[in-house]
Amino acid sequence: MDTIIITTITITSITGILAFLLTLADRTINNYGEVKITINDEKEYIVEGGSSLLSSLMEQQIFIPSACGGKGTCGYCKVKVLEGGGTVLPTETPFLTDDELKSHVRLSCQCKVKQELKIQIPEELFNVKEYEATVESIEDMTSVIKKLRIRLKEGEEINFKPGQYIQLKAPKYDGNDEEVYRAYSIASPPSEKNYIDLIIGYVPNGIVTTYVHQFLKEGDTVYFNGPYGDFCYQDNNDREIIMVAVGTGMAPILSILYHLKENNIKRKATFYFGAKTPDDLFLLDEMKNFEETLFDFKFIPTLSRVTEEHNWFGEKGRVNNALEKYVEDGENKEAYLCGNPPMIDTVVNVLKKIGIPEELIFFDKF
Repeated sequence: MDTIIITTITITSITGILAFLLTLADRTINNYGEVKITINDEKEYIVEGGSSLLSSLMEQQIFIPSACGGKGTCGYCKVKVLEGGGTVLPTETPFLTDDELKSHVRLSCQCKVKQELKIQIPEELFNVKEYEATVESIEDMTSVIKKLRIRLKEGEEINFKPGQYIQLKAPKYDGNDEEVYRAYSIASPPSEKNYIDLIIGYVPNGIVTTYVHQFLKEGDTVYFNGPYGDFCYQDNNDREIIMVAVGTGMAPILSILYHLKENNIKRKATFYFGAKTPDDLFLLDEMKNFEETLFDFKFIPTLSRVTEEHNWFGEKGRVNNALEKYVEDGENKEAYLCGNPPMIDTVVNVLKKIGIPEELIFFDKF
């Protein structure tokens, strides 16, 4: 048994050393010089070869969504590489569909800039900016959820649509030796352009959530880029709105509700919010205010782990149970969902059975 363990450790060590040597050799022996990147057949950039496409674009202030620090584990940083990208790597294929592979989609963090490249990215990414801002306030929503207000520099503004997100950077800190970005939905009104609100839950061993919950203080300087995302409020229609979220998934729903209120939009809307116990509910006064001021809005919290001691008289069970109870049909309705993948998948199936077309079910999984 000891021999097997020693052999395994030896092989792992040798593999790690070889990977390091190959990387070192690629950087030192292969001098790629300056390389041209052409974007959308019109914009040209000259970069130093040898880095990933993701980092090369970031140096040019072009920010591609990425939540793993360029490690190839999130699958967010997709771009179309039409020429010069080389062969798709095994690290990319788990994140790419057959249609994406046929369309030359790559993970920009895994694609090396070694020769002239021609790529395509959504035009809206040219509007994404990097911001230096100040933490104005930190509020405890629950024992594991904090709300941050981040104020931009005087004179700076951010323009975003309700439902979009930003990427917040965690610097190096005690226990973390790398700078990492993570995606968080904006919870504030789109009309407020000089600050953003974020709702961030603590994830054990999470690099950015640990930074926010254990190290970040009011008055600190933070860096983020954005906005990103197509999980946005669909305007110019009169369909009834169904909103579903759990935990920090409330953030983009909040932004949508603020938008409805500030623009006096007369649409019926119901927000089903899932939590475990009453201690996990937050911003209840805000929800009550929406019920009093919006055209036709109802907030329905549903709890999955209540006991008699909680003295809870509201809905019990999961959010999909509340949906099945209250939503009779899908006629002239659309839905916005935000939360963990199992919840989203379950609710999508419920809404489709009710009769809401799939193209009118908008969701953001995290």
